Amino acid sequence: MIKIQQIHHVAYRCKDAKETVEFYQKYLNMDLLVSISEERVPSTKEPNPYMHVFLDAGMGNILAFFEITGAKDMGRDENTPLWVQHLALQVESLEALEEAKKELEGKGLDVLGITDHGIIKSIYFFDPNGHRIELTCITSTDEELKKLREIAPDMLEEWSKTKTPPKHAAWLHEKEFTGKK
Repeated sequence: MIKIQQIHHVAYRCKDAKETVEFYQKYLNMDLLVSISEERVPSTKEPNPYMHVFLDAGMGNILAFFEITGAKDMGRDENTPLWVQHLALQVESLEALEEAKKELEGKGLDVLGITDHGIIKSIYFFDPNGHRIELTCITSTDEELKKLREIAPDMLEEWSKTKTPPKHAAWLHEKEFTGKK
């Protein structure tokens, strides 16, 4: 039976490896761990020169990027809204999130939020490649998370049949829409 220990790394494409590393160092204090460059893709043997950089995202998590020269310019899936594909990184507390927002704005980034999702609060901004980044902090109770885990299978099953948002977790946003929680 497969037993995943953790995510080793998540990789995205970037327009410029050096600019990307400098962005994540400046704005998110990530250290560059490893740079790997090849003329051919090791797994497929395709001739496609690349620079692959790995950044320390904390606690054993690694964020990686590929700058490739043997393909068309980087784009995005135009059929997917900008808010869908994103990378969410957790900070310690609401205070840390508020401080991060001030710091990022002070460094000139356009930051959206703080957005209340009921169990987390988040801010959003874009890296130089157009990747949406979310910084988030957990605001839920253990009881709320337990309840969400219990109803998740029923919600997924209902969604798969109706393609209409199930109401099992409507309580997450009751305060936002009704003023009570």
